Amino acid sequence: MEETISLNEIVKTLKKRFFLISLITISVVAISAFVTYFLLTPKYEASTQLLVNQSFEEGQQYTSAELRTNLDLINTYNVIITSPRILEPALEELGLERSRSDLRNQVRVTEEGESQVVSITVEDPDPAMAVNIANTLALVFQRDIVEIMKVDNVSILSSAELSESPSPVSPNPTLNMAIAFVVGLMVSVGLVFILEFLDNTIKTEDDVEEKLGIPVLASISTIDATKVTVKEISHNRRSRTGRETYGA
Repeated sequence: MEETISLNEIVKTLKKRFFLISLITISVVAISAFVTYFLLTPKYEASTQLLVNQSFEEGQQYTSAELRTNLDLINTYNVIITSPRILEPALEELGLERSRSDLRNQVRVTEEGESQVVSITVEDPDPAMAVNIANTLALVFQRDIVEIMKVDNVSILSSAELSESPSPVSPNPTLNMAIAFVVGLMVSVGLVFILEFLDNTIKTEDDVEEKLGIPVLASISTIDATKVTVKEISHNRRSRTGRETYGA
């Protein structure tokens, strides 16, 4: 038989299980904060910008075809920067004992819109090392692209610099705890409704009438038999609804 639940019942259920919802949500946020602050390693970011532009003699004008060629080359350069042909010499110059795949995962190459500028961004737990890797990759690429592509159209527009007080780019504690709050709230509310639907026990007189569909004629209060005698048990008068109550 299909059952429906009213908005009033939903609110009533949430109020009844408010402590459980709060406990689960706060616990998930606390776990997220602990993992973010104590288990995850902060990572810092450094970027170097390259300008892809063919050198020209003084007074010589650019043509649209030449500009289009430089833009097309940027896509090729993006692949070459993260290729073993550039990563291996960079690792040797840096003296790093890392695999090429590990270094490649640290590097992100992006185009600056429709311009001829390419950014090499490096993430590393050490902010100084992130700066060194970004600048070394740019220098190695600028030097070796002459041999690889037989062109000399790459110059370093701006080098990565180490700031006095670098801030990590990841993890983001505020974002992580906000996500944990939403997830914890959704899980706790879902759990509350599952518990409510699976709870078939009868706790009140209203539950009896709702489950059995018959009116309650009388009810017996909880009595501590060790403290009262039979004489102390009172019989309340019948109420307007026809119910009778026996209690101490």
